[in-house]
Amino acid sequence: MPLAPEGDTFQHAVWDLVGAIPHGGTTTYGTIAERLGAPGLAQRVGQAVGANPLCILVPCHRVVGADNSLTGYAGGLARKRALLTLEEPAEVTASRLF
Repeated sequence: MPLAPEGDTFQHAVWDLVGAIPHGGTTTYGTIAERLGAPGLAQRVGQAVGANPLCILVPCHRVVGADNSLTGYAGGLARKRALLTLEEPAEVTASRLF
């Protein structure tokens, strides 16, 4: 499906990497910054992720904090947690105690 979100070059680079995060996976803002060759720009990556106009098609809920904490999500952290839970691999779900 062709997408044409409006954004600058940096935002598009971030959104391309976010769009490549596999179902059931996560990455961090810092990892995305490193992949862009700009390890000091994790906060700018966070701003680009937050500006994502296609938040389900470009799954920004899969980007988490450096310590794997849930951070910022336009739909709220409860929705982010719910989306990540829906995508969680079966072996991870089966290994949970609760």
